[in-house]
Amino acid sequence: MSDPTTAENEYEPRLITETGLDQRIADIIEPVLTPMGYRLVRVRMSGQNGLTLQIMAERNDGTMTVDDCEAISMAISPVLDVEDPVDKAYHLEVSSPGIDRPMVRKSDFFRWQGHLLKCETSVLVEGRKRFRGKIVSVDADGFQLERDQPAYGEEATVVIPFTTLAEARLILTDDLIRDALTADKKAKAARAANENFEDEDSPIDE
Repeated sequence: MSDPTTAENEYEPRLITETGLDQRIADIIEPVLTPMGYRLVRVRMSGQNGLTLQIMAERNDGTMTVDDCEAISMAISPVLDVEDPVDKAYHLEVSSPGIDRPMVRKSDFFRWQGHLLKCETSVLVEGRKRFRGKIVSVDADGFQLERDQPAYGEEATVVIPFTTLAEARLILTDDLIRDALTADKKAKAARAANENFEDEDSPIDE
């Protein structure tokens, strides 16, 4: 499920971004997250619990822990206080994308190829704007979806260009849960091994 197009630590822009106030907040916090090794997934201001600023992010390897959420919160809070994009009191909530995650970068489609997706396009693609099906192939320009339940007369597969994408999210299945947990376990093990190697390679204080 690896992405052959993007190096782990290379900045990759999102295909789907915010508008209005959410976009302003994203522009403020993304330059803080990127040097820390995190990728912004989504910013959303909601009326939940009064007013809640929801920040969804992940490490470059796709993992996210409670400690990561706390680190992000501590890093962006002072910047948001200075820039002051929200003129009302709000609650800051930092979280991982979750297993049935929003798909916002090309690498997301490479990584989760073979899994079910629901998406919406900004323009008609083969007479539709809403799709549901399995990601069967991905390239630099778009992805091919095997329709879950094609209507009469429709082709079994459809190619959706990335430039038309307005929203996309994985659909929770047993296969997705299994693969997501396996990928998370492997990424954390690789990071732990790398940290141990760096500790062993560091000079010993005399």
